[in-house]
Amino acid sequence: MKSGQLDHAALLLMGVTVLIWAFNWIVMKEMARYVGPFDLVFLRFLFAFPLLFLMLLASRQKLKFPPFRLTVLIALFQMAAFACLSQFALIDGGAGHVVMLTYTMPFWVVLLAWLLLGYRPTRRHVIGFVLAAFGLLAVIAPWQGLGTLRSSILAIGGGFCWALGTVFSQMLFQRHRVNVLNLTAWQMFLGALFTLPFALVVPQQALEWRPEVIWGLAYMAVMASAAGWGLWLLVVRRVSATIAGLSSLGVPVLAVILAWILLAERPTALELVGIVLMMAGLVVVNWSSSAPGRVRRSGV
Repeated sequence: MKSGQLDHAALLLMGVTVLIWAFNWIVMKEMARYVGPFDLVFLRFLFAFPLLFLMLLASRQKLKFPPFRLTVLIALFQMAAFACLSQFALIDGGAGHVVMLTYTMPFWVVLLAWLLLGYRPTRRHVIGFVLAAFGLLAVIAPWQGLGTLRSSILAIGGGFCWALGTVFSQMLFQRHRVNVLNLTAWQMFLGALFTLPFALVVPQQALEWRPEVIWGLAYMAVMASAAGWGLWLLVVRRVSATIAGLSSLGVPVLAVILAWILLAERPTALELVGIVLMMAGLVVVNWSSSAPGRVRRSGV
């Protein structure tokens, strides 16, 4: 295959993957009307787990459980805690607002990698942090009242948990040879396992089994989880890590646009300025292929 053809194929795969994950935030927002957060996260992982295992079987890859302790920690923070906090944030907050605050995850990765792995932030990281800090302030706008403050804190907390899981992932890949698809499949299983007690005990909105719920769960499990991860693995095999990391930044941008069009969530002028500053900071942090803040992440 010629390099030009490879680039076009990779571009197409990236575009499809970004679209799938961006639209998933719209689906998650709509599902909040019919399903409690813990129930939704549990069901999503429960349905996605066997699909990913079928992908492993179809590709003749091993089903062996990855190294136990780090795999459990990754699933606890990067799957269960991240998904639950994000879904709770969507109850009160708009999809575009939540996705932008959740995508503060690369900045938390830089900070945690410094504290836990000894990766000292570079000048590039500092510039990215400053841009993002001003953007974050503009998006949250705490001087306008506390109406969306809880949602904002939950979304940022979700991004922090994802970042912590990413650092544990870096530890895992440094110490062991691990298949990414195998690790993701077991994370789905553990994510469902960790979420189940909360789904059973914590009072939530009663689950309404209606066509919207069935189609929403099908999209989240089949498209966003199984197909999304399968396409993403193809992307990271065909392009450099830097390009893959930068392409994933299209998820929050497209999610904001889709929320504007489909959910009538029109951002204010101040929010748009904040989004531009945050995206600029994300690009700066992700630009260097050696940056610890660069992560290959799912768009949820």
